[in-house]
Amino acid sequence: MVSAPKSRQHAFDHTLASAKQTMVFSEIVKLAIDSFRVSKMRFFLTALGMVIGSASVILVVTIGMTGKQYILEQIQRIGTNMVEVEFSGGATPGAENDVVSEMLTREDELAVDAQVPAIAYSSPMLEMHNRIGIGSGLEKNTLVLGVSPQYTNVRNLIIPTGRFFDEADEETHTKCAVVTLPFAKLMFGGPGAAVGQEISISGIPFTIIGTFKESVDTFGQSEISDETILIPYSVARYFTGTDTVKQIFFSIHSMEDVPEASQQIVRVLSSRHKPTSVYKAYNMTELLTMAALIANALTAILVLVAAVTLAVGGVGIMNIMLATVRSRIREIGIRKALGATRREIKLQFLVEAMFISLMGGLVGCLLGVAVPLGIRIFTDYKLPFSWLSVFVALTTAVVVGVVFGTLPATRAAQMDPVESLKYE
Repeated sequence: MVSAPKSRQHAFDHTLASAKQTMVFSEIVKLAIDSFRVSKMRFFLTALGMVIGSASVILVVTIGMTGKQYILEQIQRIGTNMVEVEFSGGATPGAENDVVSEMLTREDELAVDAQVPAIAYSSPMLEMHNRIGIGSGLEKNTLVLGVSPQYTNVRNLIIPTGRFFDEADEETHTKCAVVTLPFAKLMFGGPGAAVGQEISISGIPFTIIGTFKESVDTFGQSEISDETILIPYSVARYFTGTDTVKQIFFSIHSMEDVPEASQQIVRVLSSRHKPTSVYKAYNMTELLTMAALIANALTAILVLVAAVTLAVGGVGIMNIMLATVRSRIREIGIRKALGATRREIKLQFLVEAMFISLMGGLVGCLLGVAVPLGIRIFTDYKLPFSWLSVFVALTTAVVVGVVFGTLPATRAAQMDPVESLKYE
């Protein structure tokens, strides 16, 4: 019977205390706003460091993401869906016929195409180093590759002039060739002039029907050199007198299927040859993953460098707040004489420091967001953007305000009210 009134009294006291705390906090916020109104220029200059720091964090992340996107796009243009397979040994040592029988053939390519559904395109590659005859008496040592018409899809080749040989050329054994741009410029003066010209390979005439180049310059690190000639595989095999090929290229429908498809290709090839033979499949998935990790690491380093700007802005806030505390000693003394507690005085100056950092962070975030979004709106380039960077910048700004505002707020709270009132 007695507990009910006590319970109601306790609830009333708790509600009254909460209302007082709310009133105190709202009063503190009003005092902070009045303080900034009195010294607008000081507030602006103090918050400027946080503006620059917050905007820098967002822009640095945007720049890092843009660089990552560009690098990955360049690698993908080389052919991230491509799987390159070759025979790497394992046959009986010293048995030359045994080695030849275990090398890759066009039949191996066709078998893999039939058994691995993830494959979109494929092409064998037969490599020859021949002396090419051009015009009357001019000869040149050049790399000649025998490939299928699907090779242009596998390697994402660009055909600036003319055309690439097709399935009809392959089936009819048409003696046609496609040359690189450097070869066309060196031998004939330009890509347009090269189309229609004749060259001879081992004394057999071939007609140039087009020129080609890689989507991304691999600087000679691929099977294509500056002066490479491509001819149909069905024609090239007659120059070697064998059905074996050096490598087989496969293009996979989806980049996500490349690792599994690579394993399936090796299993199919191994099942068609002796158990001791070794076939290796190479793809660019690991290179793509490594490039992404490196780009992310560089972005993280740049964000840390940009965060230093926020720390410098925090030092500026601390210096200004220390000067503010010194200039308002009498005000502190009066508030304490009127009953303000140390906690309320500390909270007042801490709120002012947080207000400066938060306002600077908000303005900096707006500027940082405006740049990439403005580029998206007014240009065709879709600049990558991360809202996480905005959250990180804003959170860091608030933390900086709390950390660097604590010392001035504590100093103000510890002042003696009598000495504060005597201060001139």
